[in-house]
Amino acid sequence: MYEKWLDTINKCSLFQDMNPVGLQAMFECMGPRLGKYKKGENLAIEGEKFEGIGIMLSGEAAVTKENAAGNRVIIDIVGPSDMFGEIAAFSAERAWPATVVAQDNCEVLFLPPDKIISECQNLCLCHKNLVNNMLRIISDKALMLNKKVEYLTVKSLRGKISKFLLEQQRTVKSTTFLMPMNRNELADFLNVSRPSLSREMARMMEEGIIDFYRSSVKIKDMEGLKNMIE
Repeated sequence: MYEKWLDTINKCSLFQDMNPVGLQAMFECMGPRLGKYKKGENLAIEGEKFEGIGIMLSGEAAVTKENAAGNRVIIDIVGPSDMFGEIAAFSAERAWPATVVAQDNCEVLFLPPDKIISECQNLCLCHKNLVNNMLRIISDKALMLNKKVEYLTVKSLRGKISKFLLEQQRTVKSTTFLMPMNRNELADFLNVSRPSLSREMARMMEEGIIDFYRSSVKIKDMEGLKNMIE
């Protein structure tokens, strides 16, 4: 059942340093569930019973929340080999902390969290690695969420845009890069309206701070961007 997905699964950070044979044996012990979804369908709904850590096998999905005004805010976009739900896996509430929506047709593997921390029937080394990887991932996720909170301290729309662009520049180590989100997704991520985002980016281009065409962006005034965050 899992053979066709082993290459994709092996790229997931949860299964780092594991061989295909060990993975196959471990899945037989864990008994994960395979789910198939069409574009627009919910993989998970905030507040509903937690079903297991999701591993994306194909397609993309958006992890979303609703703000006080009822507007959708994108927290993350997950694709093949990415995972979601790990923060809630060992919570006492056992409820989904966010809604996950299929961006296109996708397939997902759900791992029962109890099987992750329980003793493996075969006492395999892969299962020990799985627990270590899980602890590292949760720690990294907590640090990432803390970083996202930093956006709340940036009051202006231009400041939020500048912070996002500078983070992308540091990631790719180039002043020219492709945006990881489309305009609608970026507006949701920054919790602003799409028209306001487009107008502000257009102004920044007119002022010679950035240049962009579709998903390609070039930072022309690095210091200017840095000053806008302050």
